Amino acid sequence: MSRSAVSQSVVEIRGVDVVRGETHLLRGVDWVVRPEERWVVLGPNGAGKTTLLQLVSAHMHPTRGEVQLLGETLGAVDVFELRPRIGLTSAALAQRIGAGERTGDVVVSAGYAVVGRGRERYDIGDLTRAAMLMRQWGVEPFAHRPFGTLSEGERKRVQIARALMPDPELLLLDEPGAGLDLAGREDLVARLSDLAGYLYAPAQVLVTHHVEEIPPGYTHALLLRRGEVVAAGPLDRVLTAEVLSETFGVRLRLDRADGRFTARRAG
Repeated sequence: MSRSAVSQSVVEIRGVDVVRGETHLLRGVDWVVRPEERWVVLGPNGAGKTTLLQLVSAHMHPTRGEVQLLGETLGAVDVFELRPRIGLTSAALAQRIGAGERTGDVVVSAGYAVVGRGRERYDIGDLTRAAMLMRQWGVEPFAHRPFGTLSEGERKRVQIARALMPDPELLLLDEPGAGLDLAGREDLVARLSDLAGYLYAPAQVLVTHHVEEIPPGYTHALLLRRGEVVAAGPLDRVLTAEVLSETFGVRLRLDRADGRFTARRAG
């Protein structure tokens, strides 16, 4: 399906609960993401961020409520046809990549929705796109190196190049800055900011604990606490010290300079 054929929203969640045993992982969640939007999802550990990402990557169904992804309703669509239209980076996916896999194969194999190269055949278009994405994300020189020999920052950028390989309509980034040193984080934020401003980039959802990792150019924020939405909407309106303090359960000061946020405990 072409991007122009996608409905006005790429994600539409209405009245969603996710319950496991007697525990509500999500409760009463409403959320809409449109193609031109770039969302950051913030919240403490246990807030429901991972569960939400599993829903919008078509790896989980809600207990109650409705989830529409790219114009399709979960429960009424073959998720194996839907998932290739969604780019995903996550720690769980990274663990599935063998340390000995060649970096270039990690990227190009996303075109077949597999991890690592097997007997699939790739045409010149596939190989050209993989090379372009690796160049864009600064990992082209490592194309023939084993994935396990790369630094953490290099691995993160390889995963993003891989997620973009199928030309997805929705890009989900699960804590891409986790484990990076200061230089690696700043390089990643700058690259994600560039991607956010690219006219033909997919809708983007970035999950993080830290406001310092929000790339300039991101437009919206969703804040979660104990499985419930604290606030959702345009970044400038909903990301305030008051809302952030409520979300994390501690009085926080929030500052912004040159499009970047910093937060610290209020005195």
